[in-house]
Amino acid sequence: MAGRPTTQTPAAEPLTVGTDQVTLRVPSAASAGALLAADVWLPAGGGPPMLHRHAPTEVYRLQQGELAIYVEGDDGVVRRHLAGPGAVVHIPAGRAHTVRNESEDEALAYVVYVPGAPMERFVRAAAALAAAGSPRVEDVLALAEEHGVEMTGPLPADAPTVAATPV
Repeated sequence: MAGRPTTQTPAAEPLTVGTDQVTLRVPSAASAGALLAADVWLPAGGGPPMLHRHAPTEVYRLQQGELAIYVEGDDGVVRRHLAGPGAVVHIPAGRAHTVRNESEDEALAYVVYVPGAPMERFVRAAAALAAAGSPRVEDVLALAEEHGVEMTGPLPADAPTVAATPV
């Protein structure tokens, strides 16, 4: 078809962070750092174990499985958003949050981070640290701080649960 725009999609790049796999689909360099798009695969029990916050916004669209996405609301209350296939969950910049696979099955989400460059630097550094062997907690915390990720504490045991609506 004449005049049809063409794009080159960079090759997908899988990175292992802890028990999870982050496959970069649109690296931040493709948008001058504005965004990063990735498939995030979490095995049963996967995901960051602590609440944390950082400057980039995240948008999760569940493709497979179920995730518990904990997000601090405007009122300061952390809510557990239970998301299944087709659900979309927005995590605003600077909000305490974490994403956990609390089910017995694996889960897959397509995630967009804005801006993307800081998150890509952090994911790459965390993958490099993990590739060197089982990292010490102190090393993980130092890496997070170096990349603007603030650990805010454990998951609240009494977080109210809300269903994430599929779109």
